[in-house]
Amino acid sequence: MTVLVQKFGGSSLGSTERIRAVASRVIESKLKHQDIVVVVSAMGDTTDDLIKLAREVSDHPSPREYDALISTGENIAAALVAMAIEAQGVPAVSLTGPQAGIYTENLYSKAKITKVDPSRIMSELDAGKVVVVTGFQGINDLNDVTTIGRGGSDTSAVVLAATLGAPVCEIYTDVDGVYTTDPRIVPEACKLEEISYDEMLELASLGAKVLHPRSVECAKENRVQIHVRSSFKPDTGTIVKEDSQMEVNRPVTGATLNEEEALITIQKLQDRPGVAGQVFTRLAESSINVDMIIQSAEEDQVNDITFTVHQNDLKAATLISQEVARDLGAKAVKFDESIAKVSIVGVGMISKPGIAAKMFRVLAENSINIKLISTSEIKISCAIDQKDARRALRLLHHAFELDKH
Repeated sequence: MTVLVQKFGGSSLGSTERIRAVASRVIESKLKHQDIVVVVSAMGDTTDDLIKLAREVSDHPSPREYDALISTGENIAAALVAMAIEAQGVPAVSLTGPQAGIYTENLYSKAKITKVDPSRIMSELDAGKVVVVTGFQGINDLNDVTTIGRGGSDTSAVVLAATLGAPVCEIYTDVDGVYTTDPRIVPEACKLEEISYDEMLELASLGAKVLHPRSVECAKENRVQIHVRSSFKPDTGTIVKEDSQMEVNRPVTGATLNEEEALITIQKLQDRPGVAGQVFTRLAESSINVDMIIQSAEEDQVNDITFTVHQNDLKAATLISQEVARDLGAKAVKFDESIAKVSIVGVGMISKPGIAAKMFRVLAENSINIKLISTSEIKISCAIDQKDARRALRLLHHAFELDKH
């Protein structure tokens, strides 16, 4: 029998009634698969509540203590799920990330998993138990509990699937699959039966909240298929897998929106080799991810550098930018929190010219101004005013006929 890894998100575990329903679903799966590993997130809004508590007692909590606090939500969920499974007559055991042998780098809040020692999990499976593992957490070389970023339980599940040789990792959530866009914003959005790793990775990185980007990256590297399914319905969902089509007919597979972007501009930097490198090296050293970047044309041997970051990183990124500006003799640093990023994604863009022109034309015809543009072979992103964001998403979804999938 092969191992099956199932992950249940916080909305799936929002009450004791839902936890019992998850237990029943796990037991049903165990009848088909001898070995079941379940990865769980914290119940409902538990993590948000813990973060709120941390901020109430400290403006700048220690990263170590912050992780020690917010990792407890998954511990509670795992123990309750194991109890619920045992209450229905099936042996189960809950394991924390450290107990499950999940090791991370010596970083807090955004740690990457470096290795997994599956010996404890395998011994519990050999004893006939369902193994319930806390997602989102691991242990570093200092024996400190670390967390791997919001949404990191998806990554925990895929990493365990890859380690245990599971061909499929089932991700259960409050939606029944991956849609062409967020159906809460665009009711006409269509569920996709399949989507390629590359397309899903772009959508996840650009704001789609169905899967954590690192989980998709790990799945692609290890050829683990992800099956995104609803916790509340038995229907099949969306399979994330390697694209097997020789030719892709549709140029655009999905559209997405990120309303949590912020824009920073460092004004009047000296135009000389190495300046941009210094700016973005300093940001990278603080683990701040930079997304869209534009450098203005040189004028009087100075120029402006504008880039976007996640709103959660805005304060730290602004402080670093101000330090760099002082060190390099720049004029000033400005920021704007009122922007959003709208994107279209599709592997078919590679062979079909005119997709970018159509996107820009649709936005222009509806008086939506583009501040920044970022492209790759399979995606086009535009930074726009936040007030226009949802309207832009609806317009692009309709223009590229994503409602006709």
